[in-house]
Amino acid sequence: MADKLKIISLGGLNEIGKNMTVLEYGKDMIVVDCGLGFPEDDMYGVDLVIPDVTYLVKNQKKLRGFFITHGHEDHIGALPYVLQAVSAPVHATPLTNGLIKLKLEEHELVEKTQLVTHKPGDIVKAGCFSVEFIHVNHSIADAVAFAIRTPVGTVIMTGDFKIDPTAEDGMTDLGRFGVLGKEGVYALLMDSTNVERQGYTPSESIVAESLDRHFKGCKNRIIVTTFASNMHRIQAVLAIAHRHGRKVAVTGRSMENILKVAIDLGYLNIPEGTLVDINQIKSLPKDRIVIVSTGSQGENMSALYRMAFSGHKQVEIQPGDKVIISASAIPGNEKAVSRIINELYRKGAEVIYDRLEGLHVSGHACCEELKIIHALTKPRYFIPVHGEQRHLQKHAALAKQMGMNPKNILISDLGRVIECTGKSCKLGDTVPSGKILVDGTGVGDVGGVVLRDRKHLAQDGMIVVCVNLSSEDGSILSGPDIITRGFVYAKENEDLMDALRMIATRSIETCQSRRISDWATIKSTIKSDIGQYLFRNAKRNPMILPIIMEI
Repeated sequence: MADKLKIISLGGLNEIGKNMTVLEYGKDMIVVDCGLGFPEDDMYGVDLVIPDVTYLVKNQKKLRGFFITHGHEDHIGALPYVLQAVSAPVHATPLTNGLIKLKLEEHELVEKTQLVTHKPGDIVKAGCFSVEFIHVNHSIADAVAFAIRTPVGTVIMTGDFKIDPTAEDGMTDLGRFGVLGKEGVYALLMDSTNVERQGYTPSESIVAESLDRHFKGCKNRIIVTTFASNMHRIQAVLAIAHRHGRKVAVTGRSMENILKVAIDLGYLNIPEGTLVDINQIKSLPKDRIVIVSTGSQGENMSALYRMAFSGHKQVEIQPGDKVIISASAIPGNEKAVSRIINELYRKGAEVIYDRLEGLHVSGHACCEELKIIHALTKPRYFIPVHGEQRHLQKHAALAKQMGMNPKNILISDLGRVIECTGKSCKLGDTVPSGKILVDGTGVGDVGGVVLRDRKHLAQDGMIVVCVNLSSEDGSILSGPDIITRGFVYAKENEDLMDALRMIATRSIETCQSRRISDWATIKSTIKSDIGQYLFRNAKRNPMILPIIMEI
């Protein structure tokens, strides 16, 4: 039986972020993107979420390379962790590889990883696959789509994109998509993030015009916060500041790192004398300063957060400062952003953040742009990716509007294998997939049980029951002592503490009367009796941890 092309999403389906797609045929396999996701509200203590790559580890011998569409965290963030488990060359454009190198340096993986740099138009051979880099617009420079020639036909993966006719680095290469469409496209995998939005995504040039309007006539210090990766936005700030006679200082670790990479690779055109060190701003007049900062999403350790809450070493918000938030809040970050905005107002700053101000545009294609790619490529099969279920369903409906046969539209799920042959494309079996949680330096050591315990502790607190028992007859020598954390303040609830001591004592005595000496049974009895009492009298369910010591 002939080999089938397998398309497997290990991330980026029914979720935003954590993008990773595997293409496999016979003895060859490539991976497109290797991103991370951010923890949900109930993932207490978790720093990052990465895809489960058990399938890649199992098929290491087949792996021919990672191909990365662009340098955002949801497309490169998992690489340092995944490359510790599997090894393969990483293929990307110059800026993307520059950002990847920064990450690998932190994990001491640069020497162990082959980073291969390409430009749009390059074609890379990887086993039986041939991968062509195609220029697209996005909210970061050097973004590409891939045309992947496989034994069953050409597969196009757009990555994150939009169509911006006035983009500084040139418009998305629609001509190449059109040529590929005429040659014949087997399957199209396209970004679904903005499928719910009608029309076209506004151009980045609109933001530059809005920023210029806010700079004009301003007599105070200006602070601009935006996504660190948006080089076009930072370039606009530099140019506008120079035009208005202002110096620009940058603060925030990620902003400083990305700026260094962009300057080294020639992605920023910095007017002479415009960029200054953050330590120099105190010697400059207020109407000659612009500070570009991280913190557009309200992150606790970001530069803007530290400014707002008086924790920044070089900058403190002063009355009259104009703070421009040139970004929209990612879903889930709204409260954090609001908190910073409120604190900025409390410090007397003027905050510009309203969507109507035109200070941010999306990097993802809206409906009409998606239709253009559908029309140009005319795929035989369509597979919506990069979105939650509602995005995937709406994108499937849009494909039907474009005249596609519903039978040729496949909505997959994480780990589901899409089996492709010359005659059919259908959903098949599943492979291991899911979320691996990163907590500090620990990868995968926080699972469902640990998260459940953390959630329990966060919601109900903990009670520790300490007691010393005689090694001779099991009688109580001291205690029980009750220690609480996150439950009630013990000093103000002495009656409750006394009641819990009595219940613990009675539980131990009951076990003694039944001649039970097994510690596990005694602990279980204490937990059960105290738990029932608390739920009956306080309607609370704290974690109860008995500690028995034998003397």
